[in-house]
Amino acid sequence: MKQANDGQTETKQQACLPRGIFEKVPGSGVYWIHWYDAQGRRHREKAGTKSAAIHLYRKRKTQALEGCKLPEKLRRAPVLFREIAQDALEYSNHHKRSVRDDRCRMSKLLEWFSDRAAESLTPPEIEAWFQSENWSAGTWNRYRSLLSLIYRLAIRAGKLKENPAPLVRHKTESSGRLRFLSPEEDSKLRTAILQLFPEHLPEFELALHTGLRRSEQYLACWVDVNFGRRVLTVPVDKPGRTSHVPLNASALHALAELLGRTANSGSVCGGICSPRSWFERAVDAAGIKDFRWHDLHHTFASRLVMSGADLRTVAELLRDSSLTMVMRYAHLAPDYRLAAVERMHAVFATESTATRTATDGLSGSPSTVNVLQ
Repeated sequence: MKQANDGQTETKQQACLPRGIFEKVPGSGVYWIHWYDAQGRRHREKAGTKSAAIHLYRKRKTQALEGCKLPEKLRRAPVLFREIAQDALEYSNHHKRSVRDDRCRMSKLLEWFSDRAAESLTPPEIEAWFQSENWSAGTWNRYRSLLSLIYRLAIRAGKLKENPAPLVRHKTESSGRLRFLSPEEDSKLRTAILQLFPEHLPEFELALHTGLRRSEQYLACWVDVNFGRRVLTVPVDKPGRTSHVPLNASALHALAELLGRTANSGSVCGGICSPRSWFERAVDAAGIKDFRWHDLHHTFASRLVMSGADLRTVAELLRDSSLTMVMRYAHLAPDYRLAAVERMHAVFATESTATRTATDGLSGSPSTVNVLQ
């Protein structure tokens, strides 16, 4: 009965306190205040005695009304890493096609840093965690990029002030995988597809003659195909832009065959999301080693170069943001440098001929004779 009376007494004491003042531990005699700043954010602050709490509460209310900045020493609850990580995932859901990759990588980052104060992470500590995984340079850089995105969004939202990710080392990646079909492999693979999966041959032809990435091709809809203009529109390509893919005769023929089969579905490839169910089996049946669907993209690029297309045109057809990746194919066209200087010669041939004619008139000149010898 006594305990019940004590509890009622404490409740009455709390109720009698001025607004905004409370005891965090009832009966302790240590008073706190809670108040809202000019931006509507709620704050709690330890004051001490009851009179000190009343005085501090009035002071903070006045500062809030005047729009004053918060005191530097005012205690604020730290922003946890999991909070800004969740914000970044929401952003990825709405703005990034690679959201599935972000989710996978985010699970690893949350495993390490979930309950940590976001501002407490340092570049050396982050690098130590990365090194413990023994990642390739590419994987290291992808995690670094995701971490940088998390902090950039938090800074934009006003939750943090600094981003540690840019101070984490960026590793140099190799030029990347460059695998394309040889004519012999092309013939073997076509034969295998015709024998095992003849209905999928147009999908293979379309990829080979357009350079479409897997997701672009299997998400393409018939409303994006313009047979009259010979263009297939990709609403959002890898760099995040709308792009228009030209269609050669082979690509048009492949689309015409697909149209007869998949027109009712609205999807160019009939609604399936991946060629893995048949393509990998066809590659194995053809006896081709180390070849993936994305290597058809490389095959398209390599054949453009070997057919005499200049590298800038190849970059435009691949819809890459720079020439850096396209330069990997340059060795397939060793004559493109010679072709460039020959074009220069053709443009300025008249001027050069006139100069040589004038020089021939000086055939008796010692200097001319020496040069010719």
